[in-house]
Amino acid sequence: MKFKPLSPKLCLPMTHSAFGKIKLLSTVALSCLLGSEAMAATKPNIIVILVDDMGWSDLGCYGSEIPTPNLDQLAKTGLRFTQFYNTGRCCPSRASLLTGLYPHEAGVGHMMEDRHLPGYRGHLNDECVTMAEVLKPAGYFTAMTGKWHVGQKAGVVPWKRGFERNLTAPSGGFYYGGARNASLFLNGDAIANNDPRLPKDWYSTDLWTDYGIKFIDEALGEKKPFFLYLAYNAPHFPLQAPAEDIAKFRGKYLIGWDKLREQRHERQKELGLLNPAWAMSPRPPEVSAWDELNDQQKDRFDHIMSIYAACVSHMDKEVGVLVEALKQRGVLDNTLILFMSDNGGNPESGPRGRLEGANPGSVDSTVFCGQSWATLENTPLRRYKHFNHEGGISTPLIVHWPDGFKSQGELRPQPGHLVDVMATLVDVSGAKYPKEFNGRSILPMEGRSLVPAFKNKPIERDALYWEHEGNAAVRVGDWKLVRKGGNGAWELYDLKTDRTELHDLSGQFPDKVKELSAKWLAWARRAKVIPGPPAFSGNGN
Repeated sequence: MKFKPLSPKLCLPMTHSAFGKIKLLSTVALSCLLGSEAMAATKPNIIVILVDDMGWSDLGCYGSEIPTPNLDQLAKTGLRFTQFYNTGRCCPSRASLLTGLYPHEAGVGHMMEDRHLPGYRGHLNDECVTMAEVLKPAGYFTAMTGKWHVGQKAGVVPWKRGFERNLTAPSGGFYYGGARNASLFLNGDAIANNDPRLPKDWYSTDLWTDYGIKFIDEALGEKKPFFLYLAYNAPHFPLQAPAEDIAKFRGKYLIGWDKLREQRHERQKELGLLNPAWAMSPRPPEVSAWDELNDQQKDRFDHIMSIYAACVSHMDKEVGVLVEALKQRGVLDNTLILFMSDNGGNPESGPRGRLEGANPGSVDSTVFCGQSWATLENTPLRRYKHFNHEGGISTPLIVHWPDGFKSQGELRPQPGHLVDVMATLVDVSGAKYPKEFNGRSILPMEGRSLVPAFKNKPIERDALYWEHEGNAAVRVGDWKLVRKGGNGAWELYDLKTDRTELHDLSGQFPDKVKELSAKWLAWARRAKVIPGPPAFSGNGN
């Protein structure tokens, strides 16, 4: 019997719960029709999940008090990396993840402005290929749902960069269909937020999951291995979540960031995520001691963090919906899932954060966590999104693939980076990374496959590099050289003994500073960091 893809009629107006029931009912037919054929596939299915503005410590399995049982279960039956890195900012991280290059090489050294410099065009260039463009020729059904943000205004769109199915937002910035700035594209066509193919009164976290499952069903119908890039905009500002989700957390954050940081740090030590000898980074001077706040201020901050926690918790719930759908279809064991965040906790809007609107957390509100809660989100690391200190560039990485490795619940200390994801997917899929694509030369991959680390073996590499807005870093082994701003002094840390970057060794090891700074400069010239915009001082050197 030949399986037919799901009918478009399944996308009639409906609630998210009704949509979920239809998905459940379809699985019986899928199981009968596919039988053991899906399980016998030689190529693994692949799902790459990227979340937005979530700090290193915001999952339960990384020390958080926010309940994330579904991601915790993936970690329990998979692997957690303790030293995995992003680029410290949204667009550059997406460019790096998608292409396996450092962001400037792909043309996205900053955000979406075209600064008319090779590394800062504000969109993916023609010297890179996306994961979808690499996997599609290898026989994969390629799909994406969620936030794109690598150059749609410049004509760089998912459906022209290898994704044959897609429901995406050009740059995110919304949760509800009723938002004024909500903008959706389905398989290359702009669609209205109340389009009959969409669930009624949709919430973006649910919508991205629903359509991800729909595209998976199409792939199974075509008997192809699938690649799904699922880019949640949660928990990015403006923080919005269903009222019932927010209510679960109201009052739980009145304990404050100081005590919560201590509690997260203790849990991280118990979980083995960090060396107990690493002291927690101190609360920044811009952030008030919690006990110095009055009751009204504490209630306001509690409300802000309750909305953030609701966004994270709801995202975790949808990961659970996705995993359950994979189980029901009999394809979970042969699906490689990688989960990560695009940067550290977000300090934008300053220490006070923002809590605006008559009903905070609703479609008409604007909520930012701000620097005070971002300090908690990055526990115990220094600094935040934008910066190249550990708090800005560290992300959880959860890897789940029962057919790929037998280890469960183990930690992996091998340093890794978003540039490694492309190399990993090429490795596990048997795809070929091209030297040329559509008649143009393609830059070689910068990353290394993570597969050795899955087996707890080292990842052989020379160095890892960063730059954003003049902030810069290079890591060689356990040595890390980092600076704040283009004109900032270089700081040197031994991450084996000081991951929280509290003991600057630059004065003790000037030769190491000279060596690593020269290495960074050579990379910056090669990787199109230099020449850089004048606004990012130091990038013209």
